[in-house]
Amino acid sequence: MEVDLDTSGGADGGASDDIDVAWLDREGNQPERGSEVPDADEFPWDGEEDDEGGIIPEDDGALESDGDEEPWPPPAVPGDFDLDQSPLPAQPPQPVDENANTTTGGEPVKPFVETLQSSRAGEPLPEHVLEPGYSGYKTGLAGGNNQWAPFNSKLDWELARWAKVRGPGSTAVSDLLGIDGLQDKLGLSYKNSRELNQIIDTDLPNDRPRFERRDIKIAGETFDIFYRNPLECVKALFADPEFAGDLLLRPERHFADASKTDQLYHEMNTGRWWWDTQQALDIKKPGGTIVPVIISSDKTQVTLFGSKQAYPVYLTIGNIPKNVRRKPSRRAHILLAYLPTTKLKHIASVPARRRAVVNLFHACMRKILAPLTKAGIDGEPMASGDGVIRRNHPILAVYAGDYPEQLLVTGIKSTSCPKCKVTKEDLGNPTAPLENRDLEGVLRALALVSGDPLEFTRACKHNGIKPVVHPFWEDLPYVNIYRSITSDILHQVYQGIVKHLISWIEKLYGPEEIDERCKRFPPNHHIRLFMNGISSLSRVTGREHSQMCSFLLGLIAESPSLRVSHSVSAEDQKRVVRAVKALLDFAFLSQYPVHSTTTLQQLQDALRRFHQDMDVFITVGIRTNMNFPKLHSFLHYVSMIKLFGTTDNYNTEYTERLHIDLAKDAYRATNHKNEYSQMTIWLERKEKILRHEKFIRWRELTIETPSTLVQRQVILPTVAPERQVKMTKHPTVRSVAISRLVDDYGAKHFTIALARFIVMIRNPDLRTNRLIEDKASDLHMYLSSVPVYHVAKFIAKYPAQADDESTTLDSIHAKPARKNPTRNKEVVPGRFDTALIRDSGTATAVLPDYRVGQVRVIFSIPERSILRLFHGLKPPKYLAYIEWFTPFRQTPEPDHGLYRLKRAYDPGGGRLVSVIPLVSIRQSVHLFPHFPRQVLQEWASHNVLDTCDNFLLNSQTDRYGFARLR
Repeated sequence: MEVDLDTSGGADGGASDDIDVAWLDREGNQPERGSEVPDADEFPWDGEEDDEGGIIPEDDGALESDGDEEPWPPPAVPGDFDLDQSPLPAQPPQPVDENANTTTGGEPVKPFVETLQSSRAGEPLPEHVLEPGYSGYKTGLAGGNNQWAPFNSKLDWELARWAKVRGPGSTAVSDLLGIDGLQDKLGLSYKNSRELNQIIDTDLPNDRPRFERRDIKIAGETFDIFYRNPLECVKALFADPEFAGDLLLRPERHFADASKTDQLYHEMNTGRWWWDTQQALDIKKPGGTIVPVIISSDKTQVTLFGSKQAYPVYLTIGNIPKNVRRKPSRRAHILLAYLPTTKLKHIASVPARRRAVVNLFHACMRKILAPLTKAGIDGEPMASGDGVIRRNHPILAVYAGDYPEQLLVTGIKSTSCPKCKVTKEDLGNPTAPLENRDLEGVLRALALVSGDPLEFTRACKHNGIKPVVHPFWEDLPYVNIYRSITSDILHQVYQGIVKHLISWIEKLYGPEEIDERCKRFPPNHHIRLFMNGISSLSRVTGREHSQMCSFLLGLIAESPSLRVSHSVSAEDQKRVVRAVKALLDFAFLSQYPVHSTTTLQQLQDALRRFHQDMDVFITVGIRTNMNFPKLHSFLHYVSMIKLFGTTDNYNTEYTERLHIDLAKDAYRATNHKNEYSQMTIWLERKEKILRHEKFIRWRELTIETPSTLVQRQVILPTVAPERQVKMTKHPTVRSVAISRLVDDYGAKHFTIALARFIVMIRNPDLRTNRLIEDKASDLHMYLSSVPVYHVAKFIAKYPAQADDESTTLDSIHAKPARKNPTRNKEVVPGRFDTALIRDSGTATAVLPDYRVGQVRVIFSIPERSILRLFHGLKPPKYLAYIEWFTPFRQTPEPDHGLYRLKRAYDPGGGRLVSVIPLVSIRQSVHLFPHFPRQVLQEWASHNVLDTCDNFLLNSQTDRYGFARLR
């Protein structure tokens, strides 16, 4: 091959921060003939490379599209040897739908919907319409045409907002405002924190109820509770104009097929509870709309040191879609109450003290939730954010909490299941009958509280509960508290069984060996590298346990080669691997945002596989039994999903995040004396500011709320959102010489691989590798350097499938080693990620149609060279230089269920390489190195992909990868 070096490419450059983005469809790029080649772009050189090798954006800028061209991968080609006469595809293949399964990806899909025909749920009351949300809020403000009222100006408002949302504290704000001349200079309407608070208290309308303080007396001692009226809280959420277009007003059954055989579960209104409760309500009070109330409570530490606690109770409603409810910024949860945190140490008897703690909790909650009793039975007129009024029935649907909280709410003794009557000895028995607790029998026992104490105690014991005096749920309509206790991913999966599983693995295989392996996993977008291992970690969070799940199987997948710390047979080691695999499958499946009849069967199958092998932990001496309440709770997951929708409707992970904003920050804003009075006032003011901020944004955009509620479009969530590549407009390095690509990026055969790619673009009818090789050897390469990108990011193609359309779902890095100027110029190792690449004439979800490659360079062809190299054809804008791994086998390996891969070499010993369109890359993938009996010391995280030849494909990096690769 002749190489004609074009010396006009310029010197090696750096990164640019003049940012724009280019959007690439999965459909990619089809060469276009006859297009004119514009003049070469001049790339500015005033940017900065961030820690991950991408660009620090200042502005997303305009969007560019490469049109409707189709992507296609050229064949894997070797480095330097004569190609044989193997056939090649004659033309780029046409794409097909890779995501026909509505629950795993692709274009947003509308399900087949069945409604409760006889129900009038969601119907407005006749001739009852109020002023829409923000218009009504505007009426409550003084100030005429001043859009910043009750503040004087935008600056006046912005400073007030900063002081209450981001400010350092009232004293510091007063000191700032007290600077001589500052108030007059800025034109502020307040000169200290006290005056600012007065404006907020008197001039900003309330959108949420104020806190009340009441006394509760128990065991001779009085305790304060601070709470809000739950009925007014429900009204506030239902009337919020931010949610007006999204409210779920009636139960529905969703199906994936027209024959209605594959039922879907996702939002709360797709579950059986809403459907059954609506039917029961329609019998007694037709025309009512159910408002499912979701309560969550949990104690939390509010100080870094010491033992100061708060006991917040949160409320939200199931009418608000789950993707809105789980975002703290949307304010879809309300702090309902602060409960007493006392442990009643003045009661000497331990059993009496425990009973008193339970009765104190229920007395407080009974007082707080009392308004829901009448409203649930008779209904309450409530306006939605568009001003339409309906007769709503707020009914307690879900009580979310960890296991101690579940016991407290239900009055069940420890080591018992709060949902069924299984005995302590059968908690680990998957075949034990799951007989639901008898609510009617419990209520009959509780009714004896006014009679003989001994008879009351015996009746409660017979029904498996503690002798609770009037539990708060006793009189609530349509409530079965044992059914309302839901699955909890955070505490049952990650802080429960996964936590135990990790400790068992460490005991079985030795913490030193496990830690050494943790240090040698290659990096990936979805993988957190624990470079000091995991055995020495303390106070591990649920998020960290979740991160460990993404590589846990790789630590033990090849268990027969491990140096185990127990005398364990090879068969038992395989059983351990199978048990770990099954439990991790269950953890991933249980978090699907939409379930079908099929995926629920897969969830049950994963649990069945774990139960089949879980006794191996007893056999090897790690456990004496498997009687865990949290493990037993897994048996209820399928029924809970069918009742209340998927687990992300009621996962306590979301309310745990609220502790920071509504408990910890509130406490830090006080002087720590009589703190709850100060915390509630601080929260009320902050809520007013946040509501006013949204009103100002609405007013600035002049968005008028619709006069009637727009029917929410039903779009299924997806396990794997369809992705598209998002690139910076300008490269990370504007010009990299070919020699540098060879030396610094490891692209040893870049020139020959690019030549073959060009030949295939220019000659799509060539049928064999030999013909392509001959053409490539005669090609004049008018190229001495190329612009290079160090990262390619993937975002959701359809915003409806993502919580945030700008969220990076995945990324692929291809960047060389560099010196870190902030750390004595120490060398930061290079990173070249592996990816799943389309490698067949048709694109399907079957793994044999894909192949893994390591991305060495992400680049584009300079505009000045396109005309010379492609003869008027339009090549894909972004290309990647790939080193290939062997094709997938038809089936994964037994036991661990992972695909085995090796580096692909040509007959001459060189690595197989190709240049491909970037859009041929489906996602990043993570590889587990095949560890020998003892970890090689020369292996490290940054070089293991080059020093190891045998790998296992990690199918559990994230939910997307799990759905596609398992």
